[in-house]
Amino acid sequence: MAKIVAVYSMKGGVGKTTIAANLAYAAAVAGSHRTLLWDIDAQGAASFLYDQERAAGKAKRLFSRDVEPSQLIAPTRWPGLDLLAADLSLRHLDQTLSEAEKPNRLRKLLQLLTSSYEWIILDCPPGLGEISDQLFRAVDIIVVPVPPTPLAMRSLTLVEEHLARNHSRQPLLLPVFSMVDRRKTMHRDIVVAHAEWPVIPQASIIERMALERAPLASYAGSTAAAKAFAALWSRVEASLGDEPKPKAKASGRALARIPKSAKRKST
Repeated sequence: MAKIVAVYSMKGGVGKTTIAANLAYAAAVAGSHRTLLWDIDAQGAASFLYDQERAAGKAKRLFSRDVEPSQLIAPTRWPGLDLLAADLSLRHLDQTLSEAEKPNRLRKLLQLLTSSYEWIILDCPPGLGEISDQLFRAVDIIVVPVPPTPLAMRSLTLVEEHLARNHSRQPLLLPVFSMVDRRKTMHRDIVVAHAEWPVIPQASIIERMALERAPLASYAGSTAAAKAFAALWSRVEASLGDEPKPKAKASGRALARIPKSAKRKST
């Protein structure tokens, strides 16, 4: 039975796709697990990074039962790692699912795939709506990229509050500092205040993924950034492992615990 990981943030532009793409690679290659990366963001950034762009029209048909997931899944260049690509037909998916009153459609699609994979990694669109609610009901763990800024921390708090109010069944929540620039005092202060969170640095070598059309570890595995993604994968794997291990906890009113020095420097 596959373990299902959603890489999700209420905010856009937080490094979500690079985390999803690199976690999938780590699961398949470093972890030797049969892995599916499912891109459900209409921008198709994860599909682009894996060099599998697709013309608009097919991805949405999964949700209307016109095609089965297996018909659209394609292998990547890396053994054990498959991709279910996105396209622009997903741009109104939130509205489509709401109007169709299919509250468990995503979970049912995932159930069709769980027997074929050990890990399923979802690159999710930003926002808080029908898609995210279906994700929250279907996945085992949510990896939440959080740049170390007050607004990003606040968005995590809003998600936590939404989960507490609206979902009796709550998946694990693993916040991850993303796009961290330790030259910035605010970044350093906020990261220190949550020293237990994994950290992904801001690095040009990560941005190069869009040129290489490949996960970072496949072309720059010895870099600090690649090692950070590998450490994140280990954290995710341990969180869902068979043996009892400390579970990553979310911020718990994260904004309130931002160091005063960082708050003074915010704009």
